[in-house]
Amino acid sequence: MSRSSAARVLAASAPFAGVALALLTGVASPLAGQSRSDSRGATADTTPDMTIEAYEPRSTLVVPGREIRSAKFPFVDVHLHLDGLMARPELDRLVADMDRLNLAVAVNLSGGTGDRLASQVRAFEAAYPGRFVVFANVDFSDIGDPEFGALAARRLEEDVAHGAVGLKIFKSLGMSIRDAAGERVRVDDPRLDPIWAMAGELGIPVLIHTADPAEFWQPMDEHNERWLELELRPRRKREPPPTWEELIGEQHRMFRKHPETTFIAAHLGWLGNDLGRLAATLDSIPNMNVGLGAVIYEPGRQPRFARQFFVRYQDRILMGKDSWAPDEYPTYFRVLESADEYFPYYRKYHAFWRMYGLHLPDEVLRKVYYENALRIIPGIDRSRLPH
Repeated sequence: MSRSSAARVLAASAPFAGVALALLTGVASPLAGQSRSDSRGATADTTPDMTIEAYEPRSTLVVPGREIRSAKFPFVDVHLHLDGLMARPELDRLVADMDRLNLAVAVNLSGGTGDRLASQVRAFEAAYPGRFVVFANVDFSDIGDPEFGALAARRLEEDVAHGAVGLKIFKSLGMSIRDAAGERVRVDDPRLDPIWAMAGELGIPVLIHTADPAEFWQPMDEHNERWLELELRPRRKREPPPTWEELIGEQHRMFRKHPETTFIAAHLGWLGNDLGRLAATLDSIPNMNVGLGAVIYEPGRQPRFARQFFVRYQDRILMGKDSWAPDEYPTYFRVLESADEYFPYYRKYHAFWRMYGLHLPDEVLRKVYYENALRIIPGIDRSRLPH
């Protein structure tokens, strides 16, 4: 549904039609941005124009709670995208922010392959030993080669020899990568089997981002939870083929096909809104784990059910943020550690709802923050984390 049609739907209930139209379209309602007169001709205050993007009411709810600026325990962020070749002053500022957050070890998922990966590993280690580890990426440019799988597997073996401790797969696999014949390369394409098998042989995890939120494939109407995000970021709207279910199904089949390889599904596998389904999936795929990158808004709106999920699957969940934004970590800490109620999320177009704390037990927090990462990712400096 277009912006104009959505506005007509939401504006249909008078007497607030003009206000609804203004909220959706940014066009002033008959009451907005105008001077109004009473029966004596006196001019009232001018009401400012309003849009749904600008609408950010201050809550009048008064409840106990506080922002948590530093994690209770040192943590490993398993989902970051950094430039290991950044200038030294920029790297110094990044590490200072890490120290303030209690972020002990950062996992850079954008390592690349070959010389670039080796250069990043060397640069991080020379500047701040033990504070960063790097994942390799697959170069799909020669996907048309009949021996692509074997070639890519050998490159991965070389990358690990040069310091890579894992493999990151971006969402382009399954969505935009095409082979020489112009066909979509599926996530479970058998040509890629040697890559997953090699990761298992090397003892490194594969962190994979498949698809996007399911709502991106749904009609853009008044019922879509991600309407605002799609309005602000229209290029994120998806049309089949493939469908969301096809992509997720391909990922899960690939996990099952390679039980000796450890996988981490990024973004809670896009099932954070259906923890019952995610639980059933984890039960059926023992080598699958999940990361929290960019989806803390999901457990944060279902604190009781999510707490049960985290306690039950405490060995399968890893802390991760995705984009490097130090001011956004406190929301993660507060959701995971506190029992606070009704506090804001940091990005409205991801979640217009408020957050609630899960108040996880220390045993669970330790696993999510660092113990699971230590067990799954080789090469992390254990001396930087509690024993």
